[in-house]
Amino acid sequence: MKKLSTQTYKNEFISTFKGDESGDLSPRQTPDVFYSKAIPTPVNKPDLLGWSDELAEELGIQKPDDQKDIDILGGNYITPTMYPYAARYGGHQFGNWAAQLGDGRAITLGEWEHEGRSWDLQLKGAGPTAYSRRADGRAVLRSSVREYLMSEAMFHLGVPTTRALSLVSTDEQIMRDMFYNGNPEYEPGAIVMRVAPTFIRFGNFEIFTSKNEIENLKKLTDYTIDRFYPHISGEDKVLSWLREVVEKTATMVVEWLRVGFVHGVMDTDNMSILGLTIDYGPYSFLDNYDPNFTPNTTDLPGRRYAFGNQASIAYWNLGCLANALTPLVSEQDKLIEIIESYEDIFWLKYYSMMAKKLGIDRVKEQDIPLIDRFDKMLADLKPDMTIFYQLLQTLPLDIKNEQQVLSHFKESFYDEPSTSEQIALFNLMETYITRIGLNNGSREESLQLMKKANPRFILRNYLLHQAIENLEHGKPQLFDELQQAIKEPYSDKFDRFVQKRPDWASDKAGCSMLSCSS
Repeated sequence: MKKLSTQTYKNEFISTFKGDESGDLSPRQTPDVFYSKAIPTPVNKPDLLGWSDELAEELGIQKPDDQKDIDILGGNYITPTMYPYAARYGGHQFGNWAAQLGDGRAITLGEWEHEGRSWDLQLKGAGPTAYSRRADGRAVLRSSVREYLMSEAMFHLGVPTTRALSLVSTDEQIMRDMFYNGNPEYEPGAIVMRVAPTFIRFGNFEIFTSKNEIENLKKLTDYTIDRFYPHISGEDKVLSWLREVVEKTATMVVEWLRVGFVHGVMDTDNMSILGLTIDYGPYSFLDNYDPNFTPNTTDLPGRRYAFGNQASIAYWNLGCLANALTPLVSEQDKLIEIIESYEDIFWLKYYSMMAKKLGIDRVKEQDIPLIDRFDKMLADLKPDMTIFYQLLQTLPLDIKNEQQVLSHFKESFYDEPSTSEQIALFNLMETYITRIGLNNGSREESLQLMKKANPRFILRNYLLHQAIENLEHGKPQLFDELQQAIKEPYSDKFDRFVQKRPDWASDKAGCSMLSCSS
């Protein structure tokens, strides 16, 4: 295990590409560069609040035992081999081209190497960069706790994601207007160290094409393929690479749907080129099953990024990436063909995933209408998604009537089902039980499929809200307990958290919806 302060950091991105080396942190356009140097702005007093032992073990990083290492996590100390920078990229935000964006409050310190692998270490909330526009580059404790815990929660759920190594408080107060409603308040500041093989996004490619910086586009594409997709080569490598990005993106979205995750702001600058969940802002897990739910106040009333739209938005975003790659591909029809393949890839993965959630051993063509009926039934009844699938695992296979089914699933309902809904639910369960009886394997094998596909514990927004409020008052107990619970989401060790969203949290600020910058 190595200390953060004694490691020799690599800087392949910096050494490969040209950047703005001035260190000027004033907001501005930075044409024809890949990044701008950005030294973190020191804070009053970094104090370690959270540390991912599992990620540290994987990276071979020793937990800080002195202030120097904590100062690195807070942006107060830069080692001699680090080269902090903010990346330049563009993006489509809510479907509209937003031109240059870039890392406005994220600063990559360097690349950590361990056992032949490399990760970017990045601070979020460490001060302004050339891309901060009118913002201060800081992050508050509220948003930092959310990113730190959810990054690791998604990893333990088995969802492709960037990671979070640490959370530090800064002993500073940051002004934030949580809902953009003209009521700003001071909140405690914090910084998260994020970790990923790369933070390159769709928007990194889009900015170069939009500015006709085609040589830069080619260099970035070659670098991305050579470093992160080294098995790809040949004259058609750009097309082969795009196929893999399509597949990885479809996989990521299917995993979101499996656990009921809503990203909330699927702009192209928030889409990882590795198919990782990136930039945890106004996210949420579903409580009641509502395909139209969006956790992002900025997404109202259009609900572009609602739970049920995520698959189609991923397709749209992939189209933007393909459009950015057109200068590198002579056969445009092949680009279109690859993007259009997304639909078949997605649905194949989706139905396979849903079969596991239902305990169906293999998907047959006749199973698809049954799976679709489940989705419609959930959308009509709007039960608690997580609890419903837990109860489905214990459904008696000898049900006799509507009342028996209603009683079995009662714990998952937020509202009493109507008579017609009760009948529809009973009929669906009868069909479902018949189908389960056709499995080749045993009932126990079916249950094992379900237990692995359906989390028992999810990091609900109201729990996060409670943990944040407690931390702000110097009470870390719930935060510490959630740090442990996220590591075992499929076990029953933390069943005190396995309950529906309480009534008081339905409309409370921060328990259901947040703004983009939260």
